Amino acid sequence: MKVHNLAFIDTETTGTDPNKHEIIELAVIIARQVPREGKGPKIEIIEEVEWKIKPEHIETAEDEALRINGYNEVDWMFAVDRKKAMEEFVKKTESCTFVSHNLTFDYAFIQKAFEETGVESRMHYAKLDTISMAFARLYDAPQADKFSLRALCALLKVENPKAHTALADTRALVDVYRKMMGAY
Repeated sequence: MKVHNLAFIDTETTGTDPNKHEIIELAVIIARQVPREGKGPKIEIIEEVEWKIKPEHIETAEDEALRINGYNEVDWMFAVDRKKAMEEFVKKTESCTFVSHNLTFDYAFIQKAFEETGVESRMHYAKLDTISMAFARLYDAPQADKFSLRALCALLKVENPKAHTALADTRALVDVYRKMMGAY
């Protein structure tokens, strides 16, 4: 894992069920782990990519999910189809370690998209969940009573002015990770 780039990933979806709902926004920030003597790696961003993805079954969307994610037809007018997004995503994330906040959610949607498009993941098998990491690292911090991305941003003084957009949340995720791990 030490030699693999990290792929910080966030999805925005039409609901909470990967068997019924779909990804409408996907972002990845690829970062290199730069070794430092006695400190753990420094995280250097290599590339940021975001896709707006055309929903194929908007009729199954949860209204609340669309409201939270800011979905509207105008902003998604030039969105790419899911297969194209997944083909580009797999090229960007090859051999990377998957990093997400609430890994089970994002990973389930991405796996379902791979499955339904026939695109095969080429990421490293390891995965890192920043909720689990935050719980372990901040357990004894009295002000850490919630571990959502929003709560961690507030606790660690990370700005996220466009929360619930994939790229903004991914940028916040990288900063939260860096602060928790001393990876600046």
